Amino acid sequence: MKTFLIIVPDGGMLFEAAGVADILMQANRLHTDGTSQPRYQITLATTQPHQVIHGQSGLNLLADYRLPQLDPREPRDTIMITGRGVDEEEGTAVVDWLRLAAPHARRVVSICGGAMLLAQAGLLDGRRATSHWRLLDTLQARFPHVQVEHGPLYIQDGPVWTSGGVSSGFDLTLALVEDDYGFTLARDVAQDLVMYLHRPGGQLQFSRFHLQPANSSGPISELQTWILANLAGDLSVEKLAARVAMSPRNFTRVFTRETGAPPARYVAEARLAEARNRLEQTRDTLERVAEASGFGNSINLRRIFERQLHLTPGEYRQRFHSRNLA
Repeated sequence: MKTFLIIVPDGGMLFEAAGVADILMQANRLHTDGTSQPRYQITLATTQPHQVIHGQSGLNLLADYRLPQLDPREPRDTIMITGRGVDEEEGTAVVDWLRLAAPHARRVVSICGGAMLLAQAGLLDGRRATSHWRLLDTLQARFPHVQVEHGPLYIQDGPVWTSGGVSSGFDLTLALVEDDYGFTLARDVAQDLVMYLHRPGGQLQFSRFHLQPANSSGPISELQTWILANLAGDLSVEKLAARVAMSPRNFTRVFTRETGAPPARYVAEARLAEARNRLEQTRDTLERVAEASGFGNSINLRRIFERQLHLTPGEYRQRFHSRNLA
């Protein structure tokens, strides 16, 4: 039997912890080794001064223990953090406990923003890791010794596992079951819960680049508006620089400072965002989508989607199109 401690910060999405617990309990119900001992012994803990965990939905979850009641030096198989919480003091309490507990655990796992707490505890230094796509840049900036990876739903680096946002923790949990007890049990759990054991589409988080507006109104801000209205045109650095009467070198420096991204990347991400929007919300042909978003033709569009999202444009549309287009 493997002990599985789930630390649930207050104010987060409770379905992460509840879903993980349900997956593990399903593994207990489906075990076939002929013994009465469950596969997992699951414990929920909170850092609150009471055992009630408040979710952002308004629902509550009753923890088994308050974290200070648990001896961090007790041997454990798995410690999982399901988020970073909304209170800095609470996060610090988890980090302090983790620093003591990690050496006595076989593995430490995070879901979503929980990676921030693992990093703060020093557990991700020199390791590959991921988190929710909105937090990846922050994670990298605050903890430069972490090898932050964009895209994967989860990553294992030695005894430390990290996952992306929210439901990717379920993919990670199935991977933990497979790691612990083999493919057959993990497959049976996934099929019983009507889940993918391995999601199609390259196991990627489908993040969106934030097209940040310029820091102040002026030529760069006006140029951004013009770019978004002219994605099918020539948006080379030279052409854009000429439009605001700057040299290409100075333009690149000013644009990057004002928007947080070099102009070439901004254009590429704007075009990809437009293509995704059209695939999601219109019935345009792939050729029309490619032309309108500045990729020229469907061959280029397919190449970009396969490289960036590990899906063809058709597969992306099938997965994310508006219900009104069904």
